[in-house]
Amino acid sequence: MIDKNLPNKLTMCRVIAIPIFIVLFMLGFRIGSAVVFVLASITDYFDGVIARKYNLISNFGKLMDPLADKMLVITALFLLTETKEVHFLCTLIVILRELTISSIRLIALEQNKVIAASMWGKFKTATQMVAVILLLFKFYNINVVCYYITYGLFYISTALVIISLIDYVIKSKEVFTSKL
Repeated sequence: MIDKNLPNKLTMCRVIAIPIFIVLFMLGFRIGSAVVFVLASITDYFDGVIARKYNLISNFGKLMDPLADKMLVITALFLLTETKEVHFLCTLIVILRELTISSIRLIALEQNKVIAASMWGKFKTATQMVAVILLLFKFYNINVVCYYITYGLFYISTALVIISLIDYVIKSKEVFTSKL
């Protein structure tokens, strides 16, 4: 029997992993920090699969799952920006997108509306996490092909940040046009 709180526990594991990730990265344990990020990213996949398969979707999960993802990725981007492996404008774009979507979600919540995550957002999250993992493992240092794969994927994920934001704003237009 599946623990009815398992998806939420996996989400909280992701949140708890963030300070561990930061400490390992800051102490120079790059592989260790990358492994923590990978494990945290895997929990994102499994908490969603388990919640949907066993109908364990909760309000806590609806709020915390995307928030945990945002916190994990933004933390990694901040650290990678600090080491000059990621341009600050890319990190800024991600942060602005996440703040915008979180604000729209809050307004929608006040109106008792839920705006489901789109496939664009799911692609964005998947490519972001893979790109960050490649950056954390310094895959780009292996050879020129790996460099282009890593940064190509990273810039694709940044483009998906913008595309998914536009898609989200279009899908949430009723939030802006209805009376509060």
